[in-house]
Amino acid sequence: MKPPTAVQRRIIEAAEPGTGRLSGTEAQLSGLVRARLAFRHPRPPHAYFLTPAGHRVREEGAAPAAPEPAPSGVFAARTGTETAPVGSEGPARAREVRGAWEGLIELRRMTNTDGSRERPCAWERGHLVQAAALALEAAGCDPAGAGHDGYRVTPTPQPEAVTVRAPTPEALHACVSALERAGWQTSEHAERDGTRYVLASPRRA
Repeated sequence: MKPPTAVQRRIIEAAEPGTGRLSGTEAQLSGLVRARLAFRHPRPPHAYFLTPAGHRVREEGAAPAAPEPAPSGVFAARTGTETAPVGSEGPARAREVRGAWEGLIELRRMTNTDGSRERPCAWERGHLVQAAALALEAAGCDPAGAGHDGYRVTPTPQPEAVTVRAPTPEALHACVSALERAGWQTSEHAERDGTRYVLASPRRA
């Protein structure tokens, strides 16, 4: 596959964070479809969205070395590992999280072959930490930091899995319930010192 042009990269990087919806001229968007970086939704208004390959191009372009605060105007779920505040606070943050979650549910409907809203989609499997963190934050769980001693979501060497830790068994169980309601499968494990943690993976069926 040919690498995207500079114009195509700009369009990809400007895609909506939650849904991957694209903006551009018909010719530009059709070019992304031919490059298999986008698809045209069959239902009106026939919007264009990033394919998994398009999401990878955008992710590679950003290539963050570690979790960082999102640029202004771009939503990022709180993983609990941030070293600086991410996004707004209070009711504004709640609205951002709700909008991002609703966008993700719509993305599931559009990109899962059976239209399922209950099962994670390809974008989530390609952005495991952010997807799990969004499921937790949307469910009302508190992330660590910002005055909270809450959950932390971190990557693992295992394919399609993240680690979730919480300060108390009750908080960890709340995270498990939130993830399972969001379509993730979980398993609980113990460190050598007895500390409990959860491995979570997007459910495929």
